[in-house]
Amino acid sequence: MKIICAPDSFKDCLPASRVAAAMQLGIRRVAAQAHIDCCPIADGGEGTAMILAAARSALPRSVAVAGPLGAKVDATLYVEDDHSLGIIDMASAAGLTLVDRLQRDVMRSTTYGVGELLLAACESGASRVIVGVGGSASNDGGCGMAQAIGVRFMDAMGAIIPAPMGGIDLLAVASIDMRGINPAIFEVEIIVACDVENPLTGDQGAARIYAAQKGATGEQIELLDRGLVNLAAVVQRTLGIDITVPRAGAAGGLAAGLVAFTGASLASGVEIVLDAVHFDERVRNCDLCLTGEGRLDGQSLSGKACLGVARRAAKAGVPSIALVGSATIDSDQARQAGLPAYELIGEGLSATDSIRRAEELIANAAERIATRFLRRNS
Repeated sequence: MKIICAPDSFKDCLPASRVAAAMQLGIRRVAAQAHIDCCPIADGGEGTAMILAAARSALPRSVAVAGPLGAKVDATLYVEDDHSLGIIDMASAAGLTLVDRLQRDVMRSTTYGVGELLLAACESGASRVIVGVGGSASNDGGCGMAQAIGVRFMDAMGAIIPAPMGGIDLLAVASIDMRGINPAIFEVEIIVACDVENPLTGDQGAARIYAAQKGATGEQIELLDRGLVNLAAVVQRTLGIDITVPRAGAAGGLAAGLVAFTGASLASGVEIVLDAVHFDERVRNCDLCLTGEGRLDGQSLSGKACLGVARRAAKAGVPSIALVGSATIDSDQARQAGLPAYELIGEGLSATDSIRRAEELIANAAERIATRFLRRNS
């Protein structure tokens, strides 16, 4: 029996590598001789840079940048030995996990530090930079990032909006001055690994879908969406660039800002990762694929890891099962989206207990799945 374990991280709980290891442990209890390939993956969110770096043998560098609320944080830049590729996660500079739950303030949170980290990547000598976007604390449309690389934003009176900008400042933007951008930005190809396919604005946009989990109230969500609508209009009028495109809403609109202010291209994060780890080759001739993430919900159907893995496995004729901490979509919805089946790891347990016992529960679920698989195929 050959099984590939290709989970994403369980947010605020376990990195993908430990999830895969727990799956392997559970399978070994009932199939000691099975060939198990641990293939942790990501979708553009937290951990993407680390997984891509491991696949490309890129080395880490620590870069001190402004965090989401301005205080300095140590972010990580990965660079290949030959400097052909630089890799960063926006979450290491502006991630939600960097802000204490009681201090979350999506109106003020900024991507300024992401711009500083991006500059470090561009100045490293890399000819191409991949930016993982996901898990953000911000909803600033990438304006904070843009200020860090030299873009200036002005209000209706022509006054410069001070840095670092947050979501609260977007309604004030009336014009944009690109003349001060650091030229290193335009000497590299920038690829944005997006974890979702949401547009920038509207009912499925950055603010209305994701701002609540960053602490926004209903009133603030409406203000943030109006701010992003205004930013998109100013960018279209001033720069002639349409940022109301699929995936532009990733990371509070940072994806849109990277398109507008750096000329970046947007791509599916999970597809980038699956290509980098040679998933298609590794899943070939497998009997079963286990994937997983902490929560399976409507967002999971918008470019997230489990669906990406399941679709690739299906092309190879390999069935997939996702191990998840919780689910708000039913089995039929999952199947229609391309995920054949999922299993809750701690059904009936509280979220606190599930997180505390996550590795044990993942191993137990993998054991159950392997047992059923062996019975059906004996």
